[in-house]
Amino acid sequence: MPPWFRRRPVASRKRRAPYLLSLPALLVFAALLVTPLAMIAGLSFQAFDLNTGQIGGLTLGNYADTLGDPYYHTIFLRTVGIALATTAICILIGAPEAYFLSRMRAPWRSIFLIVTLSPLLISVVVRTLGWALLFGRNGVINQVLAALGLASGPIPMLYTVQGVVIALVHVAVPFMVISVWAALQRLDPKVIRAASSLGASEFTIFRRIVLPQIIPGILSGSLIVFALAASAFATPAIIGGRQLKVVATATYDEFLGTLNWPLGAAIAIVLLIVNAAIMLTYNRIVERRYARFAQ
Repeated sequence: MPPWFRRRPVASRKRRAPYLLSLPALLVFAALLVTPLAMIAGLSFQAFDLNTGQIGGLTLGNYADTLGDPYYHTIFLRTVGIALATTAICILIGAPEAYFLSRMRAPWRSIFLIVTLSPLLISVVVRTLGWALLFGRNGVINQVLAALGLASGPIPMLYTVQGVVIALVHVAVPFMVISVWAALQRLDPKVIRAASSLGASEFTIFRRIVLPQIIPGILSGSLIVFALAASAFATPAIIGGRQLKVVATATYDEFLGTLNWPLGAAIAIVLLIVNAAIMLTYNRIVERRYARFAQ
């Protein structure tokens, strides 16, 4: 062992150990995520000409077009609205589902948990195509409604915002269930039994004991679902079609349709900033209220 290594204080080596152990993961993270994002950010400041393509020089014109055009305002508002609606529905479905799964006994708990998470084993494109078959004018849903006499004509579900939200909920709700399920694993069943023996109702037990425990799981699940829904491409492209554009499909069109890569990069960076701002604000608000609720 070199003398300089033996003379180094033990406390100093212990302080540096976590950083040294994290260095390989940080390098991989920088190579696979930070570097491409930096390249996209640099591309967004490049000038573009319809006749010659990308030209030299830096400009803020791409961001001016993105932030100043009402066409993109509509797309961003639609994207955020779809993501918020998907997140809210996933909370309403996923949190109670995870709670009921945690109350089940073996082997039913494992069976229903596998059934709940089984959509993750299927490609998003395959699942979305299945919803497209269900939502069509001559799809299964409209045929069943017509056979039961509940609808006089086909109900438009394909190429609608409602159809996109339903398909995204099917894609994202397992992530909410996983997050809330993980939070419920820290809940001691003895506390619930003690509250029940003292005469607390099921609603009181859920509000005073269970809910404070699952709020961190709901928070983490909401962030995951919102990020997935706001950046989703395959589901809005298939269910929404060419007319119902979201930011991901608009970015795709700029990159591969008009070949305006700088404008597409600017749209992607603006989406990243908007998503980060919404998620950080939501995280701070929920954490503050959770801290007050837990006291």
